[in-house]
Amino acid sequence: MKKAKTKPVSKEIEALLAMPEEDIDLSDIPEVSLDAPRVVGRFYRPIKTAITVRLDADVLAWFRAQGSGWQTRMNEVLKAYWKAMAKAA
Repeated sequence: MKKAKTKPVSKEIEALLAMPEEDIDLSDIPEVSLDAPRVVGRFYRPIKTAITVRLDADVLAWFRAQGSGWQTRMNEVLKAYWKAMAKAA
């Protein structure tokens, strides 16, 4: 059986893990707000859902003609429309 590889833990993290939670100072950490704008990046990736959708052939052909990443761009167009409609409401 192979041994599972684990990442080495820094001394700082080991010290934090050994401390009781109430002794850890969190005062310099910004408060998390669910209303704050989210940025796709290192710590946040939106959950993607695979679906089946029927589109007009010409719409699909246009997005595909844009090259690699056409599904991501289609998602961005839909998201921009969603945000515009939310502002209008």
